[in-house]
Amino acid sequence: MSLRTDLALESAQQVSPDALPEGVTKLERSRKDIRLEVTEITIETENAARLINKPAGRYITVESSDGSFSSYSDFFDGRVNCLAKEITRLCNIPERVLVVGLGNRSITPDSLGPRVAERIFATRHIKKLAKDLDTSHLCDVAALTTGVMAQTGVESSACVKAICNEISPQLVIVIDALACSELSHLGTTVQLCNTGISPGSGVENARKELSQKTLGIPCIAIGVPTVTDMATIAQQASTNPLPQEYRGMIITPKTIDNLIYRTSAMIAASINKALHPTLTYEEIRSLTM
Repeated sequence: MSLRTDLALESAQQVSPDALPEGVTKLERSRKDIRLEVTEITIETENAARLINKPAGRYITVESSDGSFSSYSDFFDGRVNCLAKEITRLCNIPERVLVVGLGNRSITPDSLGPRVAERIFATRHIKKLAKDLDTSHLCDVAALTTGVMAQTGVESSACVKAICNEISPQLVIVIDALACSELSHLGTTVQLCNTGISPGSGVENARKELSQKTLGIPCIAIGVPTVTDMATIAQQASTNPLPQEYRGMIITPKTIDNLIYRTSAMIAASINKALHPTLTYEEIRSLTM
């Protein structure tokens, strides 16, 4: 049975458990010093994209080898720098960037995007208004949270497109919570990709995608698996079929509050570092607290 997932690594393994499908390549990088394993999957052909059901492009999976990101780690600064470097691997950082946090702040497993967005060092207003300051070393950054359609009545993609038309960013970075099919990836993994995102696709609530095709500019997506579905647990724990009344149930870790708190801080810091490489983490934190 094919299980729902937002992770390209899992999708490729479901299609071909023993070997990568034709048209898919994999590179692995180990960061033992900060307890991270990095896997880069590249879907090179449209045929492979249809087979895996993911758009052609690059997908970077950064996985903790010492447990969930919900726990305190002595490697926080190193992991921030690692993620910042992986962001710059996906794209050249331009002069103007829009960072978008997707999701529902009121539902903890879905609040990753808004929590990251509120920690982004937004500089667009500073560069426009503070004429007496030297801001040449700062990227022109705007940050946006869209809410969800059930709250606003508006597609997130429409909100982002409207803002792009107004401020003309050269890159959009989208952050959203993800779903996974392997329990070992739940709360231990960050996925970065240059193909954009279809919000809610991992839990069968897909909205219109945010991508270069829909926005007209490059769009990279960053996410952490915060949920899986009951079918995943049932398949891994038992050979008995899942009772009908449990199908469609979504499961999240009991440490979800800490997971969102720590991963939002880590992802926001890595984005800030990638966009403003001349600033230290302490400087950025003092400007965003």
